[in-house]
Amino acid sequence: MLEITTLDDITALKESFDIECKLATGKDRKGELPKDFWPTYSAFANTEGGDIFLGIKEHADGHFEPIGIADLAKVKDELWTGLNNRQKVSCNLLRERWVMERCIDGKSILQIHVPRAPRKQKPVYLRNNPITGTYKRLNSSDCLVDEESVRRMLAEQIEDTRDNEVLKGYGVDDLDLDSFNAYRQIYSNREPDHPWNQVDAQDFLYNIGAWRKDREAGHSGLTRAGLLMFGRLPAIKEAFPNYMLDYQERPEAKTEPRWIDRLTLDGSWSGNVFDFYRKVIRKLTADLKIPFLLDGDQRQDDTLVHKALREALVNTLVHADYTGRASILIVKRPDMFGFRNPGGMRIPREFAIRGGESDCRNRLLQDLFRYIGLGENAGSGLPKIYQGWSSQHWRQPVLREKDVPSEQTLEILRNSLGKQFDRLSQEARLILVTAQIEKTVDHSRMIGMMDIHPHDLTKLFASLTEKGFLLQDGSGRGTIYCLPETRYEDDWEELRSRGSGGRIGGLGDSSGGSGDLQSIAAPVATKKRAPKTEMERVILALCAQSPLTLEQLHRLLNRSTEVLRKDYLQPMVKTKKLRYRYPTKPNHPEQAYITAKEGQ
Repeated sequence: MLEITTLDDITALKESFDIECKLATGKDRKGELPKDFWPTYSAFANTEGGDIFLGIKEHADGHFEPIGIADLAKVKDELWTGLNNRQKVSCNLLRERWVMERCIDGKSILQIHVPRAPRKQKPVYLRNNPITGTYKRLNSSDCLVDEESVRRMLAEQIEDTRDNEVLKGYGVDDLDLDSFNAYRQIYSNREPDHPWNQVDAQDFLYNIGAWRKDREAGHSGLTRAGLLMFGRLPAIKEAFPNYMLDYQERPEAKTEPRWIDRLTLDGSWSGNVFDFYRKVIRKLTADLKIPFLLDGDQRQDDTLVHKALREALVNTLVHADYTGRASILIVKRPDMFGFRNPGGMRIPREFAIRGGESDCRNRLLQDLFRYIGLGENAGSGLPKIYQGWSSQHWRQPVLREKDVPSEQTLEILRNSLGKQFDRLSQEARLILVTAQIEKTVDHSRMIGMMDIHPHDLTKLFASLTEKGFLLQDGSGRGTIYCLPETRYEDDWEELRSRGSGGRIGGLGDSSGGSGDLQSIAAPVATKKRAPKTEMERVILALCAQSPLTLEQLHRLLNRSTEVLRKDYLQPMVKTKKLRYRYPTKPNHPEQAYITAKEGQ
């Protein structure tokens, strides 16, 4: 939870992934809970949590100032009333101690800490509709979640484990017997006197959870865990259409996906999770240096690093969402080991790293590994990984949770660019995917996403622009890029033809058109007061002609920048009547407003 106690703390604030500031003065200037509080509440709850500050003004240059709330009690009452209204929001995550009154520079502000929602309360949604009212945080924006992701969150909420379903129509014939027999041999070697060693194959499958009776439906068969662990690839792909396992050994410390050894689903082996583990763990540990250690009078060939890699690989497999569209990917490079799986974390990252709490997505699959001495179910896996890396004085492992591009996004790009898209490098494809999702990209955004030298990234942007995959606007640090079909600035060609280089000129420069704009603005510019609907109509008409900055609108409409920004521009962006010229950089020094077309 962020601690704010001084004016310097306010000055240092920047709206980001987990911070949001709102004015909250209301029409009577005494205080009112802003309507756009609720999307931020939903977004923070469904992502990593965050802090909302009410009574703080954000200036055009990006710095923050405490304005204060005259009637804090009224705002708090509105907050608690809304939180407990199921027509407003699906659940109340807040505790009283997380709603804090602060006095900064003599001004009363309200700090509201929104925690990350537990799995069983996700998604946190608005307007009594999870499909249209679920938000997540992307950079400093609250973004609606697509329907597929919402349905996945709803499934995670209901299902404690996602692998115990009995698969109707699947039987022993769908198993790879070599894999199953190898598992039984490992189990027997580990537990030579266990009575399960004496039963037949089907009873053994039943005992370990790979086979189950559905007593309500009246049938029995393989569980999802059993098929994943021991199945043949065609049967697994029928039950899990997005199933993909991939191991790559790369020769250099670069993100370039050039590999010297790869194991994937090519039909040359069973393709099940158990065999993938056995093959990959040998590759991961093949060239580890093993110190000469004694355990009593026996040499110990297992180290904390070996144990850490086993834990990482097992964790990747048992916590994966096998219905997800992303692949399970294991990467070995000279400088790192990387493990990726589809599916969001079920507990907060800090809890997972600390250990002691476990909420496994595939508990039966976890049991199948545990029966042969692999993996833990007491939440101790990640601490063991960190312990192994610490034992070698290596850099601490990084645990990240992030949204990945959906297959729908990739298909949009493939349909647009054809086979050229698949021939691009991984870095180039990532830039285009980001541009498709976020509408625009820039140098700093991609540096934060990729392990690439800035000079190489500049060359990559230049190459994509030269080939026509991206359009460029601006120069130097203000340069941004978008896909040609996005055309977030509808009159680029007109601006270029006027010699403006894509930049927005002043109203009195040689770009022309100022008289037209002034005539559009005249109905309100010549009046001290104008109805709000009339003001919005004129703003939309102006911004449909050309992207206009706050300063330009101030000069055209004869209204203060504060009134325009707070009472008109920001609300119209929120309601999607206007859109930003630089959507991923709300505080861009050349930010301008564009009238949004239907569907944008």
